[in-house]
Amino acid sequence: MSLRGIVKRFPEVVANDHVDFEARAGEIHALLGENGAGKSTLSNIITGLYRPDEGEIEVRGRPVQFHAPRDALAAGIFMVHQHFRLVTSFTVAENVVLGHHQASGQPLLVDPRRVERTVAALSQRYRMPVKVRARIWQLSAGEQQRVEILKALQRGARILILDEPTALLTPQESTSLFETLRLMAGEGRTVIFISHKLEEVMAVSDRVTILRRGRSVGTVSTRDTSPRQLARLMVGREVVFPPRAQDHAVARTPVMEISSLSAQSAIETPALRQVDLSVNAGEIVGVAGVAGNGQRELAEAITGVRPSSGGSVTVAGRRLRSSSPRQAIAVGIAHIPEDRLGTGVAPGLAIWENLVLKSYRQPPLSVAGLLRRGLARRRAGELISRFRIAGTPETAARLLSGGNLQKVVLARELSSPLRVLIAASPTRGLDVAATESVRGMLLDAARSGVAILLISEDLDEILALSDRIAVLYEGRIVGVLDRDHAQVEEIGLMMAGTGRATEHA
Repeated sequence: MSLRGIVKRFPEVVANDHVDFEARAGEIHALLGENGAGKSTLSNIITGLYRPDEGEIEVRGRPVQFHAPRDALAAGIFMVHQHFRLVTSFTVAENVVLGHHQASGQPLLVDPRRVERTVAALSQRYRMPVKVRARIWQLSAGEQQRVEILKALQRGARILILDEPTALLTPQESTSLFETLRLMAGEGRTVIFISHKLEEVMAVSDRVTILRRGRSVGTVSTRDTSPRQLARLMVGREVVFPPRAQDHAVARTPVMEISSLSAQSAIETPALRQVDLSVNAGEIVGVAGVAGNGQRELAEAITGVRPSSGGSVTVAGRRLRSSSPRQAIAVGIAHIPEDRLGTGVAPGLAIWENLVLKSYRQPPLSVAGLLRRGLARRRAGELISRFRIAGTPETAARLLSGGNLQKVVLARELSSPLRVLIAASPTRGLDVAATESVRGMLLDAARSGVAILLISEDLDEILALSDRIAVLYEGRIVGVLDRDHAQVEEIGLMMAGTGRATEHA
């Protein structure tokens, strides 16, 4: 497949500016770029969701024009999105054939047992074990991803695009996925691999194309490059991820103590089961786990957003009431939620209004119950400059990129009186430069004595920043390891529920 001179314009922005991209048959081709670099737009053009304003597309040497996604599917192009598009109440086999039409456009009439046999054979061939009669809701994230890939293979995909495919996987599941992708490439299929994780790109890809500000800035052979060079091409400057200081002294007096904490899920089933954990001043304790194992409930129970069903949270010797965000704020707990747009900011409000959401009742911003708007805007201007937020105090939050939204949340939380920081997936979906900035802020906060609970599905991030690592599985802490003793394989097994609980800390 090749794209030449692709241009796609939207009001006030050129998302793709004369982009050239070529992916060969039999290769795994990584597509890199910062948030807003044009990767999603280019993917949408390849899959027929958008039509380019200029440029040409060729598939297997022939010019093509896609007027709708079905045209791309007919050309053998399929995309596995970061958020899976499966019907959770249907079986694996039913999802594989769902929406499949004949060339005439009529629905495909299928024999359910024949479909099950076909899916089972595909799963065996590509080493992606699935239970063909299982309902999607019964499957892990890794198994659901296999269903999406099997769906593509069953429909004859020759070009497969994967968007952040390892975001919800354990290390072992990621390794298994890479083996499957190599099998597919070995059969002459083309795999386009979109990821922010440079080490993964180096491990699995043959070539890499980098986009920056809507333009393609180069294509390099993976064996001839390095993560540092790729980061420089993406950002246009050197990118340095500061390591955890080796001589960093962590106090041994706990600032936050969690004892037998339990909580229910949104559907009132047990989600958090008697969690015991402590965090010291200046310490970063990482919580590792596959999505859906109680991470959200842990963060929300600590911060008072979700009522606990048992146990306690104590900060600086003061036991907190369940379901009291105001008290959590009063004792110095800050919260970076995993859903920055849904719960981190109010998208319809201006930046300055989002920055005072925690402090608008307090002097000097509030006098006799009245908000001093001029002072609030000036404070916001100072924070915008300090945290390098691309906007003005009056800019609506909904207009900001993911990285700038996260900076608004960080500016509000880190500028408040602070003892404990609960950081949930603080760099999810962020590009290399934004990730560098956010990690630096977390390390600075720890050096100033803040106790940080880092909840992340990115194991590389956990290993890079944490002093200790707790592994959460099905709502329980199944092990706590000192960073110096932590092994990726051991953590991965514990994340999957097959490792033995250990204690190194």
